[in-house]
Amino acid sequence: MEIKFKDISLGRVEARAVVKLQEGVVLNEISVLNINGELIVEFPKKSFIAKTGRLYSFDVISFDTEDEKTLFTIQIKDAYYEWRKKTNKVRVFNNE
Repeated sequence: MEIKFKDISLGRVEARAVVKLQEGVVLNEISVLNINGELIVEFPKKSFIAKTGRLYSFDVISFDTEDEKTLFTIQIKDAYYEWRKKTNKVRVFNNE
């Protein structure tokens, strides 16, 4: 598994992860969020409005067990920490 990050640093979003599971299989739009100083990995969701007007959403990525989801989340966090050690944040301020 290969994980690459794109630095966002906008609001709560620290970075977006692109995970290459195997040759030809890539997961996009996994977000690394900083909420109250804690890193949280957020997986993409699909939302739609039914004919009744009710909003439904479901996870795009699903896991067989909660343990597998936790392990995958830890792998992304560890890769993020290693990437952040090598890549410093660049803040741009507009002084008007």
